[in-house]
Order: sequence, then C-alpha cells, then structure tokens
Amino acid sequence: MTDKPVAFFRTDMLPPSEPPLSQRGVLKWMRENMFSSIGNGAISIITIAIVIYLITLSYPWFAHSVWNADSVRQCMTTVSSTWGEGASGACWAVIRATWNLYLYGFYPVDQLWRPDLAFILMLVALAPVLFSQIPRLMIWFTAIFPALGYWLIWGGSFWVIPAILAGFVVAWIAYRLLGTILGSAVGLAVGVVVAILWWLLLAGPTIDGLSAILPIRLPFVESRNLGGFLLSFIVGICGIGFSLPLGILLSLGRRSDMPLIKTTCVVFIEFIRGVPLITLLFTASFLLAYFLPPGTTFDLVLRVVIMVVLFSSAYIAEVIRGGLAAIPRGQYEAADALGLDYWKAQRLIIMPQALKISIPGIVSSFIGLFKDTTLVIIVGLLDPLMGISNAVRANVAWNGIYWEPYMFAAAIFFIFCFGMSRYSQYLERKLKTDHR
Repeated sequence: MTDKPVAFFRTDMLPPSEPPLSQRGVLKWMRENMFSSIGNGAISIITIAIVIYLITLSYPWFAHSVWNADSVRQCMTTVSSTWGEGASGACWAVIRATWNLYLYGFYPVDQLWRPDLAFILMLVALAPVLFSQIPRLMIWFTAIFPALGYWLIWGGSFWVIPAILAGFVVAWIAYRLLGTILGSAVGLAVGVVVAILWWLLLAGPTIDGLSAILPIRLPFVESRNLGGFLLSFIVGICGIGFSLPLGILLSLGRRSDMPLIKTTCVVFIEFIRGVPLITLLFTASFLLAYFLPPGTTFDLVLRVVIMVVLFSSAYIAEVIRGGLAAIPRGQYEAADALGLDYWKAQRLIIMPQALKISIPGIVSSFIGLFKDTTLVIIVGLLDPLMGISNAVRANVAWNGIYWEPYMFAAAIFFIFCFGMSRYSQYLERKLKTDHR
C-alpha cells in the first residue's frame, strides 16, 4: 500500500516578528536616502567628512565662549586665562551688553515698554489671521491694530487712532453708497479717493480738535531713533501686510479685459521688477523730496515702507497670476453658471484656489522681503545686520569684534524665516483637498 501525501492546513496564525535590521530604523533610512547608489554613497561620505571637519574646526571657538565681559579685550583675557595662550573663543558678551541696541536701536530706554506691548499685541492681531481656531470676532482687533501699533511706536496724540480708522470707515461708506449705483470698481475707486482726501485734509484738524478737548498723549519718538529688529519688523510686517492685497489687485488688473487697466498694471509690474530695490530706496530717500512741495516733511520710515510695499506687490502679483493661470477653465464656467458677478466669482471661487496654489511662491516672496529689510542701511537707517553691528564696533570697548554680531543677527533672521516656511507647509497640509 502506497503512502499518500496528506495536505496540511495551519489552524493558527504565526506570531508577528520584527523585520530584519536592514529593513527598519536608521539603517533603512540611510540605505534609502544616503547610500541608495554608489554615487549617492560617495557624495554622502564626502559631505559627512566635510561636516565633521567643520564641527571639529569650530567647536573650540564655541566651547570657549565668554558671556560676561565688559570689552573684547576682557573676553580675550578670560579665554587665555581659562584655556591657555593661543586659544580662541566667541565673545557673546557683546550681545549681552548691547541687547537693547540690537532689538530697539536708539529707542528711549524709559519707553521700551511701548514696542514690547506693540509686539505682543501684534501676535494677538495675527492669531485670527493665521489660525482658524481663534474666534473670528478677534478679526476686529486685527483691523484696528495697525493704527494702535503706529501710536504705540511713534507716540503723539491718542486721537491719531480714530482719525486713521475713520478714513477706512468713510471709504467703506462711499463704496456702499456708490457701488450699487455706479458699479463695484467705480465705488471702490471713489472710496479710495475719499479716504485719501480725509487723511490729507481733515484728519489733522480733527486730531488737533479732539486733543484740545481731551489730551491723551505719548511722548513722540523720531524715526531716526528706530533701529535693530524693531525697524526690520516694522518694515517687514507692513510690507507683507499691504503688499498681498495690492498684489492681488495688480494680478487681476493684469488679466483684465480693459486695455487701460491692463496696460497700467503691466507697466507698473514690469518697471518695479526691472529696478533693484536699492534704487527704489534711494528714490524714497533723496529724489522724492524734489517732487514734494517746499517745506513738506515726509517721514523716512514711511517712505521706505511705501517703496517696499510697491516693490513686493509687483512680485506677489506675478506669483498670484501664476496661480490664476493654473485654475481650470471649468471653474470660471461654473461661476458663470451660478450667476455670480466678477467680484463674487473671484472672492468665492477663483481667488481662494489661486491663493492656495500660490502659497509657496507667496511665502518665498515674504521671506525675501523680510531679509531685504537690511537694505535700509543705505538710506541712513540702522538695520540689525550692518547698521547696529557697525554702531557696536564703533564703541572702543568692542572695537575688533567681528563674527558674533553677524552670527547673532543671522540666527534671529533664520528663526523668523524658518517659522514662516514651516507655517506655509502647515497651511498647505491644512488646505490640501486631494488625497494623493
């Protein structure tokens, strides 16, 4: 009798086991990302060798850091006495001694609470804009913060705040009254003109009259006392906040079917993009005075902010135009099928999609704008990188210091620029609607 094979069926599952070492953990990551091929492996080894060399070369300089000293000579003496003759070390005491200068420039010491409070309120004002979890009622505080921040930084009469905000209220009233009769575009243009006339002709007498009745004032601080990261934040935040809406309007104007509006926007965008920012800042600092009436005073920081806004808005317009071009034609047809007019279609359907597509380019422009705030040194303002560092080295006690001021300013810029980059990635993930 021949034995027949008996089929075997497992009645229980095998216990789970870990994958081999080459398929998990650090080894897997290194094999896939650093040594996936001979060429990548060679490049990885060379890069690791260079990084190790740089760390070995710079580690003693950081390890021998001095944080408490009154001069660069005292730093050198401390390093020599602690680590021996010929040793080198970072003199971070210069940052500790000139901390206020880097943050505020020559802002009056007894008034430093004002920029501190303005910075805290700025974070509160940005919260409902950046995060949807914040109650939307906070957006009203965001709307009034620019006027409040201006008053806190520069001072003067408290009634500057309602006078500035009243211009926007007057513009909104004019838009509501004339927009339904003459059209949205004409109503918007009339509203802008009315607001400008209010600020130029009526805001000053209104402030003077209210100040005479109820004088509430802060000591006035001149713009030449602003400097450091306070100045960079003012120019950067104003440039970012105002260039985005202006860039949106320019991008829509460039795609307009009306020849006059399209030509104006094209000429403006191409001219601004073809001229270096340094040239525009020189124009704001020196040439603009020749076009103003004799005796007219125009704050230098305000001139710089205007030029930075115009410069950035031209680049933002092109970024958003790319986003608009990427939207399928069917989205425009869907808006027409719903019976939406031009502005409602842009506000509800087209522009949200274009802005989502343009997030990386917009944030890149904002990061470049924030770094370009250091260029204000060419018009006599003290930026935190060159202006303040030169002022610090002009002090006899710190004459000869070199790397530490630049590294400190670079680190602060990196923190804020990296934060903007990470937020843009968070926003992209949040607004992602596809599941690829």
